[in-house]
Amino acid sequence: MEIRLVPINSANRDECLALGVARGQEKYICPNSESLRAAAESRDIARPFAIYAGDTMVGFTMFAFDSAYDDPDDRYWLWRFMIGAGYQGQGYGSLALKEIISYFRQNGAGHIRLSTKADNAAAISLYRKYGFRESGGMNGDETVFYLKL
Repeated sequence: MEIRLVPINSANRDECLALGVARGQEKYICPNSESLRAAAESRDIARPFAIYAGDTMVGFTMFAFDSAYDDPDDRYWLWRFMIGAGYQGQGYGSLALKEIISYFRQNGAGHIRLSTKADNAAAISLYRKYGFRESGGMNGDETVFYLKL
């Protein structure tokens, strides 16, 4: 199964906005509409992408690449990562995370940070599977994870 990251644009924006997480997951990630607003406010830093399996959009992700940030450990973040409710449990999350890590590596990042709530067991399990470890830091009420590439 081919997974591709495609920049959000006028052709796929509405489809992205229609994707939502499964019931009960809303406390872990904001709606894609909010993420795209944040991306518009941080154009120099945010990189929003649709996640495609073949020709089907199955999810959304957004990265922060801030090479001007003083602390090199804070320059590269996986800000958002979601798989649409109808596509969960089919392996897309794992395949997409592999593609996301590859993107960071290919674009000069030496590490990736992300944060999630401590009770988001499914996400934490996936992140750990790919080598993310707790950094010891917090981002508000979320635990920060770190992957050295």
